[in-house]
Amino acid sequence: MQQIPILPESDQILGSRAKWQYNGEERPVFAEPTTETQTSVWDFPRPPIIEPVSAVLRVFNAKTLIAETEKGVRVMETAGAPTYYFPPSDVRMDLVGLGEMASICEWKGVAQALHVDGVKDAGWRYVRMFEAFAELYEWPSFYPKSLLCFVDTELATHQPGGFYGGWVTNELTGPIKGRPGTEEW
Repeated sequence: MQQIPILPESDQILGSRAKWQYNGEERPVFAEPTTETQTSVWDFPRPPIIEPVSAVLRVFNAKTLIAETEKGVRVMETAGAPTYYFPPSDVRMDLVGLGEMASICEWKGVAQALHVDGVKDAGWRYVRMFEAFAELYEWPSFYPKSLLCFVDTELATHQPGGFYGGWVTNELTGPIKGRPGTEEW
């Protein structure tokens, strides 16, 4: 069995986690209304959760299939569009190059950038984990702003802004974190 590098939960990390004022228990006054077929990103929890996805997930670069799975998971967190993760065995890793350590998430861990089929920084995977998200170790995720990302037959759009990798589908209402001025959500 592969050893997963676990990160300690430092005071700085715990402070980053504690700063968020919304946790999915109550929608803010500026939350958009939902219909019976929609879900508000303001109902997603914080701390985030991992849930299995019943849909088929696919990622393409133009016509080249990069990943396809029926065993994907998504991370749901207050104010953000869900991020979808693929078991490494369901990804064409021969088309994936490993980049630098790109960022740290106060919930999941340290992410490594992925270059996908010639597209720089088109995805990421976590390579040093906080204990609660260790099951995502080395599971790739992809940016819909860089690649074609599908939930069943629906083409997802990208989460606002340039940092987050959430997949926006028709079922979601927001506003969704990522635009300027949303840093404190």
